[in-house]
Amino acid sequence: MDIRLDDLSDRRVQDLLAAHLAGMHESSPPGTVYALDLSGLKSSDVSVWTAWNGDELMGIGALKQVSPAAGEIKSMRTDSQHLRKGVGLSILNHIIAEAQRRGYQRLSLETGSGEAFEPALNMYRTSGFKNGEAFGGYTPSRFNQFLHLELS
Repeated sequence: MDIRLDDLSDRRVQDLLAAHLAGMHESSPPGTVYALDLSGLKSSDVSVWTAWNGDELMGIGALKQVSPAAGEIKSMRTDSQHLRKGVGLSILNHIIAEAQRRGYQRLSLETGSGEAFEPALNMYRTSGFKNGEAFGGYTPSRFNQFLHLELS
C-alpha cells in the first residue's frame, strides 16, 4: 500500500469523498455532520493523503491544523471494496506520525455514534484515542463523540 499526499484532483478521490459525505448524512441525524466537502479539504490548513494499491484507490484521510500544538483528523474513509484490510489503520498511523513530526501535542477527532461508526471507533480506541471534551467550536450532542490522542 502506497500512501500519498493528495491534491484532490483525481476523479476517483472526489467520488470517494462524495460517498463519504453521503454515508455521513445517511448515518447521522440532521445538523450533526461536520465532514468537510471538497472545498473544505482544499483549505491551506488541511493536508490530505490517499492510499493506493497500484492505480486502485483504497482510502483517504486528512489532517487539519487546529492550532500550532493540535491537529484534527478529518474525512477518514476506506473504499467499500477494501474494508477490513488495514487501510484505515495505515492512513491513521500515517496521520499520527505526521502530527508527531509537526510537533503537535494532541490529535483529536469528532465522529458519530451507532452501528455505522463502531468499526472506526474501535480502530481509534485501539490506537490510543480516548473520549473527551468537545473542541474546535463543535457543539456536543447526544450523537457526536470527541476523541483525543495525547502525543507529548
